[in-house]
Amino acid sequence: MADIHKLAQMFKELDDQLVGCMRCGMCQAVCPIFKLSGKETDVTRGKLALLDGLASEMLTDPEGVNEKLNRCLLCGTCQANCPSGVSVMDIFLKARAIMTGYFGLSPAKKAIFRGLLKNPKLFNALTEMGAKFQGIFTKKVDDMLGSSCARFNAPIIADRHFNTLASKPFHKIVPELDTPAGASGLRVAFYVGCVIDKIYPQVGEAILKVLKHHGVGVYLPAGQACCGIPVLSSGDTDTFDTLVGMNVDRLKDGEFDYLVTGCASCTSTIKELWPHMYKGDSSRTYDIGVLARKTMDISQFLVDILKVEPKELAGGKSVTYHDPCHLKNSLGITAQPRTLIKAAGCDFKEMTDAGTCCGCGGSFNIAHYELSKEIGSRKADNIIASKASVAATSCPACMLQITDMLSQKGADMSVKHVIELYADSL
Repeated sequence: MADIHKLAQMFKELDDQLVGCMRCGMCQAVCPIFKLSGKETDVTRGKLALLDGLASEMLTDPEGVNEKLNRCLLCGTCQANCPSGVSVMDIFLKARAIMTGYFGLSPAKKAIFRGLLKNPKLFNALTEMGAKFQGIFTKKVDDMLGSSCARFNAPIIADRHFNTLASKPFHKIVPELDTPAGASGLRVAFYVGCVIDKIYPQVGEAILKVLKHHGVGVYLPAGQACCGIPVLSSGDTDTFDTLVGMNVDRLKDGEFDYLVTGCASCTSTIKELWPHMYKGDSSRTYDIGVLARKTMDISQFLVDILKVEPKELAGGKSVTYHDPCHLKNSLGITAQPRTLIKAAGCDFKEMTDAGTCCGCGGSFNIAHYELSKEIGSRKADNIIASKASVAATSCPACMLQITDMLSQKGADMSVKHVIELYADSL
């Protein structure tokens, strides 16, 4: 259990924020989980009502409170549509931190978060070893989507179709980089992120190709750690502080105009959560603020800063686009990825409900896979109905979920990051 004084402070911060909710129920209309279950406890209004008496509820039914809090994708759709402007994500993350402080982390999460994520070298070594031997436990099911499934019955994997670990992670392809500004006169820091590094290194390579093409210098320091969103979502604020500190120490000494990422979740975490949720060494506070202000999604940087424009004549492969929640709801970035797709000369086809959640939600996909699958299946149906040959998005986690859903439906299409499409057109 966390220090009682720390828990008391968390309760006070939570109480101060809960007063903003007017219980209007607007969140009911947009919550992807409520649409399926119809349960008041699955929608934001119900959860906030629960949190209003959290201290007493924790004494009477702590497991029930924890279960209800974790039945949330943290997609931010409720916050983006809240007429009262309630900082729902901030409230939910603090509530999860309180519950983790009360219960402690599970042994599995403690091993992953504090054993691996806090030790990037060990994390890298184990995933590289895993990549070498994964063929023993997995088999290909779809060459177009590049998906695999488990060879043997594995409860955690269930019936998922997934992308395997890359044979060579990005940090082995490009350990570090420090190039001067070219024709653009700009230099950026590149934050890679775990999923691009270990599963989709081709996305990282595409980003570097595009930046080089546009004459942008790159500062890519070695030893980057996880951005911290998985641990923060599980209420492990101590590990979050450690990871933020590690990344800040690697990035703060570089000279660059912007910090770009190819992961919607990483972008949102660095820009929104690092400044508001970090409670570690106060000497890093200034640097965190500077980094947050400089952080941009790669498509936003290319369109808003470098002024990349759509091609007048398209005619290339047909592409539809899924809006990652962390870009659309947290940062309001929707037009730039579509502009980039058109700049690649692709024939863009807007899908129905492009901005609805794909159902991934990070660890939500592991804890509530059937619910995640039901939400994701609807997204896959909309993708297929667009009759595009490529499903594009701006988040590697969404790529994993969409690949799973499309592969299980036998869809004849591929899943790409928007930057891959643009890089291929250069």
